Amino acid sequence: MTARIPPIQCLLTFETLARLRSVTLAADELHVTPSAVSHRVRQLEQIIGTKLFGRADFSLTTEGSEYLAHVREGLASLERFPGRDGVGTKRKLRVAVTPTFSRSVLMPRLRGFIEAYPEIDLMLQVSIPLLDVVAEDADLVVRFGTGRYADMEHLCLMTDEVTPLASPAYLRENGPFDSIEELQAAKLIKSPLEPWRTWFLAHGVDAGEPGEGSSFNDIGLMCDAAAQGLGIALVRLKLGQPWLDNGSLERISPRNVPSPHAHYLCWRTGAMDRWECAAFADWLKKSLG
Repeated sequence: MTARIPPIQCLLTFETLARLRSVTLAADELHVTPSAVSHRVRQLEQIIGTKLFGRADFSLTTEGSEYLAHVREGLASLERFPGRDGVGTKRKLRVAVTPTFSRSVLMPRLRGFIEAYPEIDLMLQVSIPLLDVVAEDADLVVRFGTGRYADMEHLCLMTDEVTPLASPAYLRENGPFDSIEELQAAKLIKSPLEPWRTWFLAHGVDAGEPGEGSSFNDIGLMCDAAAQGLGIALVRLKLGQPWLDNGSLERISPRNVPSPHAHYLCWRTGAMDRWECAAFADWLKKSLG
């Protein structure tokens, strides 16, 4: 049986908080944020499967008092040897992510994970599983697709809606596009990741993909192309938000249509037995709301 040994940072945080009984004071002593202290304690409680502190004043539970004695004994033993700062104890976590999900969704939130789990060295790899561009040996994989993954366990991270976007200059020169017929006559940028058929069917038109026009297998590149005035792109709003925020893309319609696909976090059976995998999955799900 494989034991789940808590990371040294969690044990140090537990001992410090038990001694000082203040998240703020513990954070100051450990040179981390108060949020990191709370994350580490919750992580430790999850690993050992018991509540360590009372709710209000950080008084220890019976189990917490017993565990604290073991922790202090273990830390005292470690202090007698070199390397007691925990050097070499970091866990490697390899996460494969789709490019634009990483750029638009993950990266703006990633500092929160790094601060909460400094004992994890996160390694991000690019993956586009819908197009069979797969990172090798990843512990966790973010996939965009239907959710029917027989080879891996998974949970839904994020659904999204699509709407056509174009640059302000393109809209001024070629718009407005008040009808489906006008839209179909425009330069439509294509992507196998977000087919135009979704938009057309929602408007009662059974039309296939445009026969002409530029095509991109990455949503971020497609947004960049639309921002350069190359045409109109059908974009997932959560992924396209940075371009909307900086004004390089604008909506051509007030309507949103649900995307037929969603983002999923996937893993091989047994991966969640590793605390670093479980910690990242829990953090990512909560950070996305």
